[in-house]
Amino acid sequence: MAFAAGHSGSSSLLGTHLQASNTKQVLAPRCSRKAARVQAVQTPASTAGMDESMGFKMMRKGVKQASADTVLTPRFYTTDFDQMEEMFNLEKNPTLPMDEFEAMLSEFSTDYNQTHFVRNETFKKAAEGVQGEPRKIFVEFLERSCTAEFSGFLLYKELGRRLKKTNPVVADIFSLMSRDEARHAGFLNKAMSDFNLALDLGFLTKNRQYTFFKPQFIFYATYLSEKIGYWRYISIYRHLQRNPDYQIYPLFEYFENWCQDENRHGDFFSALLKSQPQYLNDWKAKLWSRFFCLSVYVTMYLNDHQRTSFYESLGMNTTQFNRHVIIETNKTTARIFPEVPDCETPEFWKHMEALISLNKKLIAIGASDAPQWQKNLQRAPIFAGFAKNLLALFNGKTVDCGSYDLQPEAALAV
Repeated sequence: MAFAAGHSGSSSLLGTHLQASNTKQVLAPRCSRKAARVQAVQTPASTAGMDESMGFKMMRKGVKQASADTVLTPRFYTTDFDQMEEMFNLEKNPTLPMDEFEAMLSEFSTDYNQTHFVRNETFKKAAEGVQGEPRKIFVEFLERSCTAEFSGFLLYKELGRRLKKTNPVVADIFSLMSRDEARHAGFLNKAMSDFNLALDLGFLTKNRQYTFFKPQFIFYATYLSEKIGYWRYISIYRHLQRNPDYQIYPLFEYFENWCQDENRHGDFFSALLKSQPQYLNDWKAKLWSRFFCLSVYVTMYLNDHQRTSFYESLGMNTTQFNRHVIIETNKTTARIFPEVPDCETPEFWKHMEALISLNKKLIAIGASDAPQWQKNLQRAPIFAGFAKNLLALFNGKTVDCGSYDLQPEAALAV
């Protein structure tokens, strides 16, 4: 799952209203033995406090308290697992493209990155060289990335368990994707330990709030999360290969192979979507496709522009990086989604920049010493501005697209 992105993803600025009500009976994924292996090494208990060097709240010595949930932080997801079982039940759906799924299972089983995530002695030394404000920002980046990857692990692990009887092939793919995500999360959490901090992922599993998405929305959001993750990883990797002086920490040297996991995951969700053409071939599918694209793009754009100093420390321009990632992700997404926003118009970026400006004002209000009632009054016109620009993005120019596999033959005639 995408690191520190929207998405995926993993968070959804526009999608918070899709969260399940408290009355909906949907089980969150269970913590497994693999979850225990990727959580923080337990340290002697001590009273919670503050990390004096960086100002983080601590659960205990060496274990950072997870950042509070906001609309921009990575989320943990759950879904209607019963509906998923119905969807991929081979007896009820004999036309599922099992040849394609079996080929994908073979590729996942090969496990190209089995020996890739091996640390060396340069990690700790490099971390010691990152000091001051960049050190705090780097830890926040690692935390968001670790949380996003671990979120994917939990969701995929439960899907693998629940689909085992109805569709063993699809179940095995989900299980192998959970293997990848656990590996990523563990690697990132170990990187945090180079900065003398870590997350207790087992605690997060039991105590984090889970956001409910219907299977249809899981497909849209997770596909985007994986594909935007690929473009983020590969873009940072290529930049640092061209500019090795900015290679401040060896984590980035792993991004070339790592992003291929994201790409394979995204391709699997593309196949899942094509196996359910009702999610791709009508006007409602177009609206939801546009909605989720914008949700992920806006979330990433706001998140990254709150942390421009991190990208500057890597010698990158945050705006140029974000625009490149969004445009390339949008081109990739156009191969399967029936409609995507046109991200290459001046109007699109005008509204995105307006959201950045409004977000800065919100942050400034939150940091002020004004009484709460006054802050609420000050925020009201800013929220109205957000709504106006988000609506303009949603109603903006779009691109009709989609998989040729789902187009009527007459529409493909030249």
